[in-house]
Amino acid sequence: MSKDKKNRPESGEKTAAEKAEEALKEALEAETSQEAEEAAEKAEETAEANPLEKQLEEANAKTAEYLAMAQRIQADFENFRKRNESVRADAYAEGRKDVAAAMLPVLDNLERAADAAAGCGDEALKNGIDLVLRQMADVYQKLDVTVISRAGEKFDPNLENAVLQGTEDEGEPGTVCQVLQKGYRMGDKVLRHAMVKVVPE
Repeated sequence: MSKDKKNRPESGEKTAAEKAEEALKEALEAETSQEAEEAAEKAEETAEANPLEKQLEEANAKTAEYLAMAQRIQADFENFRKRNESVRADAYAEGRKDVAAAMLPVLDNLERAADAAAGCGDEALKNGIDLVLRQMADVYQKLDVTVISRAGEKFDPNLENAVLQGTEDEGEPGTVCQVLQKGYRMGDKVLRHAMVKVVPE
């Protein structure tokens, strides 16, 4: 055999360089495959995490929306409660005022009856009328009702109605010289204006 035939590999056999190259390729392919698998796993985890994150965001948004709605409803209810209390207080005050004003003619008639009973000889009748009159006066006092009777004072159109004109010798000009019918007020609200006679200015 010649020297060349000894150094040449037999057919079908690979040289060491070719084997090394193939081993390198296999290693690279294995490494690439492993990276691909890791990337696929990460993608899968991300795909699983993303819907959960999305659901969490949606749930948080819904929670914020419901909380804002509840706070609005609570504020509306509080405003309604305050308005209702104010309306109820106003209605109660107006009702007291109306009842007190409606009973004024009864009080006037009791005062007339007391004056008439004072002139008669029936002591029991006089005492009975006086008792009822005192009870009415007590009720009006509890309701904060006071008399408007300002004889000798300057005429005030907010408290009095001038129905007659007096003379100069009955008092100072512009003053009330006689109260024909007492007026009444509850607090600062006039229930009935006093009917008066006024000295002209």
